[in-house]
Amino acid sequence: MANKAKALVNHWVVVPDTPAEIERVARHCRKLVTRRALMAAGVAAVPVPGIDWLTDIGVLAKLLPEINEAFGLTPEQVERLAPHKRVYAYKAISAVGGLVVGRMVTRELVMKLLKLVGVRLTTQQAAKYVPIAGQAVSAALTFSALKMVCEQHIRQCMEVATVLMALPAPSMPADVVGEATR
Repeated sequence: MANKAKALVNHWVVVPDTPAEIERVARHCRKLVTRRALMAAGVAAVPVPGIDWLTDIGVLAKLLPEINEAFGLTPEQVERLAPHKRVYAYKAISAVGGLVVGRMVTRELVMKLLKLVGVRLTTQQAAKYVPIAGQAVSAALTFSALKMVCEQHIRQCMEVATVLMALPAPSMPADVVGEATR
């Protein structure tokens, strides 16, 4: 199953260029996020302090670049865009405030994202020490925190892809067009 998901992600190597394609990529990414968040929630239910944080970091460090790739927004993919689209891609990334859109995802960057949901994760750590109910709360908080971070990232990728989709094709100077028709 993981290979099938990886094959689907690798299939989308360019920025989706229709609203339907953008939505299809978003649906695929959301399914991927749900599966990984459920796995991380299962680990969070284990009453071993710290293992859930390591799992969350690992899941996000792998998942966020996969989402970027699915939308055609890894640093390498952005660099391969036509020059006029590349400029707009960087402007759109800045405008949406994407912390990881079009960037290399590092553990430090993932830690910044996790700090955004820090209250939930601190509560999650404390909840682990309450038998059974606390472990369920810990799992639920992990699931919701990962879903929240990834959903925000998916929305940012969708916004950037929508901006790029709306760009007109670059016009060619008349002298170039004339030479091409000869």
